[in-house]
Amino acid sequence: MPERNMERYSRQILFQPIGKQGQERLLTSRVAVIGQGALGTVIADHLARAGVGSLTLVDRDFVELSNLQRQTLFDEEDARNRLPKAIAATQKLARVNSEIEIHPVIADVTPRNVEELIAGADLVMDATDNLETRLLLNDACLKAGIPWIYGGAIGSSGVVMSIVPGSTPCLRCLIDEPPPPGALPSCDTVGVLNATTAVVASIQTAEALKLLTGHAPAAGVLYLDVWEGTFDRMPLERRPDCPACAQGQYEYLAGQRIAWTTVLCGRNAVQIVPPDERGISLEELERRLRPIGRVTYNGFLLSLEVDGRELVIFPNGRAIIKGTTDEAEARTLYARYVGT
Repeated sequence: MPERNMERYSRQILFQPIGKQGQERLLTSRVAVIGQGALGTVIADHLARAGVGSLTLVDRDFVELSNLQRQTLFDEEDARNRLPKAIAATQKLARVNSEIEIHPVIADVTPRNVEELIAGADLVMDATDNLETRLLLNDACLKAGIPWIYGGAIGSSGVVMSIVPGSTPCLRCLIDEPPPPGALPSCDTVGVLNATTAVVASIQTAEALKLLTGHAPAAGVLYLDVWEGTFDRMPLERRPDCPACAQGQYEYLAGQRIAWTTVLCGRNAVQIVPPDERGISLEELERRLRPIGRVTYNGFLLSLEVDGRELVIFPNGRAIIKGTTDEAEARTLYARYVGT
């Protein structure tokens, strides 16, 4: 690890609530950022520049052109090369701050791996795109006693909530059951402004800096609308009947609520996670699939274009089936070309 030059943090150290002691705490802190999309890229960028000593960047996806409107660490070359987002983000941030450790992880967050992904973290940042994964993070962080910061954005509106196990309400105190598919607006139907995601992620980062430097987070739930210019904070109490933080029932962590086939928001695509997530040889798969359709392999993922669909396959057997939102069709294509 290179010697750290505190001059780069001089303006942050002048901010009295952080100061030199707070900066030293940041430099020894470990944060896991779950998701490297619109929220995650801003959060990771801010935390790297703030001098958080160790960042673990987790993401399941690769860079596409439609990401560039709001995912601030990526560029057109990343999209052309279809780099995994965790890799592209790490490459950019290594040029921003070479004095910190950055660990990219290409993975979908599931009950099988979430505890390992957050192990050793002082704080977990939510930058995911669905409530099921957030409720899984809620379970895992409560069980491990790790604070985490929930954030969401859609259209021009956003929400932020800091969760400290044993001290604050948890996410299930706010959202006990995810609504059925199609019941709420999504990025498919109303889109999202880059200003919304930037503001939500920046507020999440401010909450992170508070917690990491020993300050109490803001209470309750913050709702904002950047188009209307409104910010409202809703008080929230811990529910005595909360299954997670009151009763210690971690249903999402136990895998009772997680779907292994997921329609991806705004992507016209379905993700498939095989039950055992076995490792596969992409080099061997490339040779087998070449006679079938157009195949490309960049060392991180393999792509097969066939019959108007595209299968993007990762080394652990996970795949994204593009060109359909029909889960049954996606499973059929996966079984046909990847295997069962």
